[in-house]
Amino acid sequence: MTDPAATGVPLTVGMLWHSPNSGNLGVGALTLGNLALARRAAAAAGVTPRFELIGFADPGRASYVSGPDIAVTELDGRAMLPGGGLGQALGRCDAVLDIGGGDSFTDIYGPKRFAYLWLSKLAARFKGKPLMFSPQTIGPFDKAWGRGLASYILGRADRVFARDPKSLAVLGALAPDVPAALSADVAFALPYEKRNHGAGTHVGVNVSGLLFNGGYSGANEFGLEIDYGAFTRQSIAALLQRPGVKVHLVPHVLSESLPQDDDYRVAEALKAEFPQVVLAERFAGPVEAKSYIAGLDMLVGGRMHACIAAHSSGVAVVPVAYSRKFAGLFEDLLGYHHLVPVTGLDTEGAVAFVLDAFERRAELAQDCLASRAKVEILLAGYVKALAELFARAAR
Repeated sequence: MTDPAATGVPLTVGMLWHSPNSGNLGVGALTLGNLALARRAAAAAGVTPRFELIGFADPGRASYVSGPDIAVTELDGRAMLPGGGLGQALGRCDAVLDIGGGDSFTDIYGPKRFAYLWLSKLAARFKGKPLMFSPQTIGPFDKAWGRGLASYILGRADRVFARDPKSLAVLGALAPDVPAALSADVAFALPYEKRNHGAGTHVGVNVSGLLFNGGYSGANEFGLEIDYGAFTRQSIAALLQRPGVKVHLVPHVLSESLPQDDDYRVAEALKAEFPQVVLAERFAGPVEAKSYIAGLDMLVGGRMHACIAAHSSGVAVVPVAYSRKFAGLFEDLLGYHHLVPVTGLDTEGAVAFVLDAFERRAELAQDCLASRAKVEILLAGYVKALAELFARAAR
């Protein structure tokens, strides 16, 4: 039997539900972060990796994930058919890492998206490929059919990593026998170069177009008890009154096809209302976004991966915790409790929460740094499991 560590044998790793160019820079951060961790694991296993990115791509958007060892298979309805691009790509792989777009393995987004996610996992198993779930949110599964199908496919994975304790609990209920572990979001491994914004105190506001527009339906589908638009405007106005403060609008989701999800459109409208704010450029990719955020003194964020960019670079961050994934990651996993609660607090109270956090931003930054060791330990466990998977797949 060949020892991969001695030969450096080639290994093709399928990166399922990763994206080379998503306008949602959080999805891009997952892709680049997971690639960095997989390369680290490949070096430990002594294999030479080639990566097959398999997932949705944004039409007409330049790629920010490329290289001589990276190939891309774009998924659509035709690619999912027998003999289509999905099956061909999986056939070229020795092992498959499925990140589920971070939080898409759930039935709350409807049966069509669930079918894409579920059938792709099933295809990997039919091809006989080792299948590992990279750190992600598992669930929620609100429908009986969702729970049944999720239980079936989770139970057939080689290993599953959850990125928060709530997801690990869901996994334990659905597939108690599958090897499972807790890890941190792979976007914590995204590299960056801290940007210098000059003199003054620089506060970023990562306004979520999705929250600002009331969700995909426009009917406050996330159940916020605060008026997010009023909260954003009042926070900006109050921060601008602080001496020496420069407010930056920092979009993190750029969506041409879903205007209600686009942060930049909302940021442009707010810039027109508050001409003195700084509107960040349209970032070429997640590394540029994180580098910009790393140079701030504080960030108020409506997008989880903008908040991760701040937290992982030691920037005081105040996430607007509109969903389970926020609280699960920041509070339950990291013990970071500076989240704006969007239930049980009115709009004025939420603004006051932000202003209090601003006064205590040095404390918040220290709390970010205090979590770093735990993140590194959790990611190291994931890398170790990847190295073991790669070594087995290379034999």
